[in-house]
Amino acid sequence: MIGESSYMAKKENVERQWFIVDATDKPLGRIASTVARVLTGKHKPTFTPHVDCGDFVIVINIDKVKFTGKKGERNNYQYYTGNTGGLRTTPWGRMRATKPVKLFESVIKGMLPKTRLKYQRKLKIYAGAAHPHAAQTPVVLEI
Repeated sequence: MIGESSYMAKKENVERQWFIVDATDKPLGRIASTVARVLTGKHKPTFTPHVDCGDFVIVINIDKVKFTGKKGERNNYQYYTGNTGGLRTTPWGRMRATKPVKLFESVIKGMLPKTRLKYQRKLKIYAGAAHPHAAQTPVVLEI
């Protein structure tokens, strides 16, 4: 196959779609890995690693997400304040009760590539069922 070249997507030709995911009673990791795959564009046959091929994703009812095993007690959300001795940890169970959106964002952030493509704002997370993106006519993404 001499002379044939692989398909390389171009930023101008990428067609984006909107997906909506309902997180009610679904495992956190299963939702996060599926959403990360859609955000990076790996679900498309035209995936190119150096081009942002991903789609937009809306996640609703993230406050009703399910933890399997003892993840709510054993796993911790950590951040550093910048001061000496400023490492703060909060169990996932308490984070789900107080700041579920921030918890899900941190889980997704860890699953995305560590490049400039990671910081695209294509993820919309809402604790309840209401969202302001009805005009984009999102397609339901089953998990």
